[in-house]
Amino acid sequence: MKTIENEVMDVSDSLERAGVSFKGQRVLVTGGAGFLGSWVCDVLVRQGAAVTCIDNLTSGQLGNIEHLIKGEGFTYLNHDISEPIYFDSKFDTVFHMASRASPFEFAEHPIQILKANTLGIWVALGVAKEHGARFFYTSTSEVYGNPDPQFVPTPETYFGNVNSVGPRGCYDEAKRAGEAFVTAYNTQHGLDTRMVRIFNTYGPRMRSDDIYGRVVPRFIEQALKGKPITIFGDGNQTRSFTYITDQVEGILKLAGVEGLQNPVVNIGNNVEISVLQLAEAVISLTDSKSELSFHPLPIDDPDRRCPDISRAKELLGWKPKVGLEDGLRRFIEYMR
Repeated sequence: MKTIENEVMDVSDSLERAGVSFKGQRVLVTGGAGFLGSWVCDVLVRQGAAVTCIDNLTSGQLGNIEHLIKGEGFTYLNHDISEPIYFDSKFDTVFHMASRASPFEFAEHPIQILKANTLGIWVALGVAKEHGARFFYTSTSEVYGNPDPQFVPTPETYFGNVNSVGPRGCYDEAKRAGEAFVTAYNTQHGLDTRMVRIFNTYGPRMRSDDIYGRVVPRFIEQALKGKPITIFGDGNQTRSFTYITDQVEGILKLAGVEGLQNPVVNIGNNVEISVLQLAEAVISLTDSKSELSFHPLPIDDPDRRCPDISRAKELLGWKPKVGLEDGLRRFIEYMR
């Protein structure tokens, strides 16, 4: 079994072979104690960047970055990025990754989610503007809403089908607003900006608790404990699952490649499977006796999720390397 340290090393080495390195840069990462943010911090530190991480730990976890705090090249600040913050030292790149992202949190924390992607991105963009830094925003496939079938796989040119007053509106529309903020700073101030639309990502450090639990860690935890696998709807809705190392490599390629003009790029696995197929795969790989338990489908839950990754291949030479079965095996061993 590969450790997280081994996998971080693999991503760093792959980026350097592709000519992408953050060595010697000063980098700010908001939401750096989160699942995805902590992996990005790991790889940046591994490459020799000096990383400042901002996180107020509302959904991030200090355990994700404790090993970095104890080492060199990393500074942690407990701060809510929706509140102003100022720095004396200059940054070369700013990553805005701070936001709650679980559908289970949309009803409990809608205002925090909206603030992170409006006030928070405004603060982070202000830091980047002041320092003349490159700005990177982690947007989401949720900006597409529930796409028309003819737009699956979904290209970046699809404008979306989003319910702004539905239960997911706080996240979907906040991310769409965040993209508009980034575009405005690029247009008005000439800021070097990049945006990624992330599709379902899974892997070590992803939380599985009931408040935050996303579908992959929730299924694995239920299977390992022999509990019923909770499926919403009939399970025929589809998703495309990206292993964490593929996602981080795509993100850092998009952030590090020179000469891009405010691109927005899908980073995700283009293999589409149903939630029911995912549950069956998890049960098989864990050798579990869990049975399936069906529950009502949440309002506005997307029917399909599958990215068109042509732009990522063209601009970045990126495509996913880790197949679902391999990725699930790695994550299962981690969760054991």
